[in-house]
Amino acid sequence: MPLFKIIRIGTLISLFVMVISCNISPRPIDYGTDGCHYCSMTIVDRQHAAQLVTKKGKTFKFDAIECMLNHMKEIDTSTVALYLCNYYSEPGEFISSEKATYLISDNIPSPMGEFLTAFDSVESASMAKEENGGVLYSWNELLNHMNNRGDVFSK
Repeated sequence: MPLFKIIRIGTLISLFVMVISCNISPRPIDYGTDGCHYCSMTIVDRQHAAQLVTKKGKTFKFDAIECMLNHMKEIDTSTVALYLCNYYSEPGEFISSEKATYLISDNIPSPMGEFLTAFDSVESASMAKEENGGVLYSWNELLNHMNNRGDVFSK
């Protein structure tokens, strides 16, 4: 086989491997086994876990939304393609963190004790707020709230 064909085949295989390895999508969380990238706790709570996926396809799994928010303070967020979180009414299911509505309520505990929970709609978050009290936030409002606290969320 001529050398140029070997080089050509090798190049095509390399490109194929790179395309497959840079898949920008969430990875399943193995609840009870996977550890939080930020605090190292085992991820067990299907209603509060979160995940960040970089533009290169690398995933970071978190046991709570607040751990993802803390991690965001330590990285260049322009490298992030997806911010995802589990939502309260469908444990284990991911939604875009940017589209979620958040409730901080002392009556809905979260793994890190910040009482931060994501909902898939303003309506479902509002219903939970009626039952449990608390304050509603959009993604941008939550980021502002976190940044204005100064102490970040606890680790």
